[in-house]
Amino acid sequence: MSEEATPQLARIQTDSIAEKLKELYPEITLEIIGMTTTGDKILDTALSKIGEKSLFTKELENALERNEVDLVVHSLKDLPTTLPPGFTIGAVLKRENPHDAVILHPQNAGQTLDTLPKNSVIGTSSLRRAAQLKKRFPHLQFKDIRGNLNTRLKKLDEKEDYSAIILAAAGLKRMGWDNRISQILEPEDCMYAVGQGALAVEVRARDTEILDMVSVLHDTDTVLRCIAERAFLRQLEGGCSVPVAVHTELKDSQLYLTGAVYSLDGSDSLKETMQASISAVNKGEEQVDEQVQRVGVTATKISGPDQDSAEKLGTGLANLLLSKGAKEILTVARQLNDAR
Repeated sequence: MSEEATPQLARIQTDSIAEKLKELYPEITLEIIGMTTTGDKILDTALSKIGEKSLFTKELENALERNEVDLVVHSLKDLPTTLPPGFTIGAVLKRENPHDAVILHPQNAGQTLDTLPKNSVIGTSSLRRAAQLKKRFPHLQFKDIRGNLNTRLKKLDEKEDYSAIILAAAGLKRMGWDNRISQILEPEDCMYAVGQGALAVEVRARDTEILDMVSVLHDTDTVLRCIAERAFLRQLEGGCSVPVAVHTELKDSQLYLTGAVYSLDGSDSLKETMQASISAVNKGEEQVDEQVQRVGVTATKISGPDQDSAEKLGTGLANLLLSKGAKEILTVARQLNDAR
């Protein structure tokens, strides 16, 4: 479940994957088990203060380890870039819109972040969003808002505390709440989180039968983009508690990755773009060594050299930012966040 998931959204996400598997393998029986994680229960603390992403995944992985379940559905952005030994991401599905969305208080209908009055309060639990938007919209104020999607929308609609809130467009779309989206934030306003908008299926790495079964769900474009993004984040040693943002695009056999790091108030930042050649979105003829995981992802039916290129691109871009002082920006951001 994601930082913005509800049991309802988690169920919608899981059901969508179960339906795809049933279409592909009509003979299998699927049983869905609902679980709540520690991260879903702690709703009164800013995400960046709670610590790491494992809060959303640990209990689910314990169930996998005990063979109580065979696969776990996550929002990819909730999965750490290094998974515990014995686990792997066996499928990354076609990405929904990865951008962030503005949901306005009903009384501000028709406005945008640009046109909202000075000192309007915007709710977001994400340091990444706040840092970028503070820089881009200095006339606005940003305040923590916690809780799942339903709770946040309720807090927005029923009180006067927030003029608008920022949420991932993907979750709103999956819930069927597209009509609440007032504005999609373009990359020049706010780049997204690593893996945002993509669903991942986590399995036991040694369970080749299950791995083979789910591997057909991989979307090549999404896999390559997300491997680059995850490699970038892993090399930076970023997590929930620091503002790191990305934007990726795959076109004309070129994978483009833009990555950035920010101070908490957005005043200090580093942003660069790099690209790598991708041979061509391959048709799955080539078998790839199943033992090879790239930033936690096993994709046996996608070209190995292309996956390597994507991973090197992410690492290379991170190293470029580190050489320009990214570590200092992130260290200060982490210290300030811990002190808050």
